[in-house]
Formats: sequence, C-alpha cells, structure tokens
Amino acid sequence: MSIAYPFIDVTIDTKGLQPVAQRAPGVLAVVGASNKGSAAANVPVAVGSIAEAAAAFADVGPTGAVTTSTALFVGLKAALLQSPRPSKIYGVKLDGSDFAAALGALLAADDVTFVAVAGQYAKKPGAGETAADKNPAIKALKDHVEGASADGAKRIGVFAIDPALAKSATYAEDVAASVDGLKSSVSRLVCVAARGADDAGETPDVGCAAASAIAGQPVAASIVLKKVAGFSLPLAQQFGPTEIKALSEAQVIPIIDPTLIPGESLHFAEGCAFTSDASLKYIDVVRLLDDVEYRLKAGLIGMIGDARITRAGLNGVVNRAQGILDRLIGPGGIDGYSVLIPVLEILRVPEASRSAGEAQAVAEARAERVVEMLVSITLGPAVHLLNIALQPRF
Repeated sequence: MSIAYPFIDVTIDTKGLQPVAQRAPGVLAVVGASNKGSAAANVPVAVGSIAEAAAAFADVGPTGAVTTSTALFVGLKAALLQSPRPSKIYGVKLDGSDFAAALGALLAADDVTFVAVAGQYAKKPGAGETAADKNPAIKALKDHVEGASADGAKRIGVFAIDPALAKSATYAEDVAASVDGLKSSVSRLVCVAARGADDAGETPDVGCAAASAIAGQPVAASIVLKKVAGFSLPLAQQFGPTEIKALSEAQVIPIIDPTLIPGESLHFAEGCAFTSDASLKYIDVVRLLDDVEYRLKAGLIGMIGDARITRAGLNGVVNRAQGILDRLIGPGGIDGYSVLIPVLEILRVPEASRSAGEAQAVAEARAERVVEMLVSITLGPAVHLLNIALQPRF
C-alpha cells in the first residue's frame, strides 16, 4: 500500500533548462613576433583595448605610452581600430619565429573564427623560389586554418599583399606571382591588397586591419564596400580600374577609396575568398554555412541520447531544427529551408504498408541508432553589381 503523505510530491526535471552553446561569429586571433610585454609565448591572450595590447606585447613607459613597439602590437592595434570590430581579439606571441607552434596554440581557443599573422605580407618570390618558400608564415596560416576547419573548428585566415610591391604595368602579374600556389582549396583564406598603405609614415598592418574589419561584420553581410580603417592610401598609389578588375579576377581584394562615396575612406572592392573552389567563392557564404552548422550542432546536441527513432521522437528533432533555422530567415542570410529525415517519412507510412526496403531501412536505423537528416537552405545573397540600362528619350 502506498502512503498518502506528503500528499503532493513534485520532482523537478531541469533538462528543459539546458543552455544552448553560443559561438560569437567574429573572434579574431593575431599571431606575431614580440619580445616585449608580459604575455608568454604560444599562449592566446584576449585583449580588449590598445592599452591591454601594449601591456601584453610591447614596452610601456610610466605615462602608459608605448616606448618600444612590436609587430604583434602593431597588428593588434590595427585590429582594435576597426568599427565594428570582432567581439573578441586574441594576441599570440611567437616563440622565436615558429609560426606553426603559435598557430597550433590556437587550437585550444575553439571560439576563434578569424586568424591573421602580424607583420607578414605576401612578397614576390625570387628566381627559383616558390611563393610558399618566400612566405612561410602565410603558408603556415593556410595550413592552420584548413586543418582546424577540417577538424571542426571552422576559421578563416586573412593576409595582405606587400604594400611596398612597386607600382608597375605588371603589378597584377606580380601580385599573382606572390601568392601562386597559396590558394585554399576549401575557401579558408582571404587575400587583400593596399598598395602604398601608410600610417603616419609607418607601415601599417593591412592584413590584421582587414581581418578585424571582416570579422566585425555579421556573418551574412557581404564585405563589398565595407570600411577598413587604420591607414591611408596615397593618391598616386591607389589602384586604377584596370588593376581593380585584374586583382578581383585573381581573387585578391583591392582596397579602394571610391569616388562615389563622399569623404576619404577605404573600402573592400570585392567580397571573394582566395579559393580554388568556385562553389564557395564568397566570404559571406562561407561564414554563413559555418554559422548554420554550429547552430545546428549546438541546438540539437541536447537531443542526442534522448530523442527516439519513432515518429514522435523524430518529429521532435525536426521541430527543433526548424526552430533553429527560422531565426536565420531574412537578416540571418537565408530565404528558406527544408528539413527531411528519410526514416521519419517511412515511419509515417503504416507498418503494414511499408515495402521490404523501407522496413529494412527502419530496422537498420534502430539497430545502429544512426539517423540521416537532410537540411536544405536557400541563400539570400547581397547584390554586388547592378546592370542598369539607361534609356533617355524626348
């Protein structure tokens, strides 16, 4: 016999309060040389201001002014000057000149979505050299972002062409030679060019500035004509129309001061990744897919081990996925979606009416506890070019 006391017994189940993991889409890590400051080598250090970056990676005087700068500090300063800028910025000090080790330290910082190498520009190789030989830091950056992304930590590397590369009739060919063989086959690199970039007589870090300016944008935002700050371009060094087209066709993003935008400000003239994959040629598409993938993983992880391979259980999985994708329609960058679980479609058929193959598919899914789900999304990309037919009449 069960006793009545305490008359009403309540058990609290907190499974419904399980928090969903959040990943900031714009987190930048800058790796570079520094023999100053308080930070240890090969340790990611988050910096929220130029003063914090100076304390960690430069020498600072009694008044707080930087007395001895370093390549890493210059890169972080360029990143911190952008508006909007990433939600978090890490600095990683090199141990000697070992970029691979410093980049490897970022594998523990799994919130990183963008990586740049401070003070490292793509330079034109000499006779008998390859671009990878001439630019080992950029090759290490490429290897890092491709390897980390393949392991599930999706991230994009950003670097710049040497601003000192001389203006000439063959400038675009010289740029192409500087990066020959360095394209990412999985759309994990971005290359920018800002010939003659200058910061009050000093050479600015264009790559870090560009990485921060891109990472500060929403994931679905095209970077075409978005601003990049922290340096200027002398008029005599700015790109002409022929050079802009040639660089864009080579998937190198020219930084320009367009006459149609009032004032003096610098903007990205293209929005492409530095890639050999034509199906993923725009940065915003790569970022959006990374974001959708992460949201689906974070939102559905709580159903693993609980959702059952039944019609009711898999309907719950579909409903959860739809709830995640609904939030991305419109400003989130997608125009529509569909979610399909083939086993669920079979389970909707009365058991007696299923074919032998359908019954086998359900049996295999239940035996192996593996369910395939197809999520199809329709992208709503931004306009990059308007073709206008202007027809004057009397």
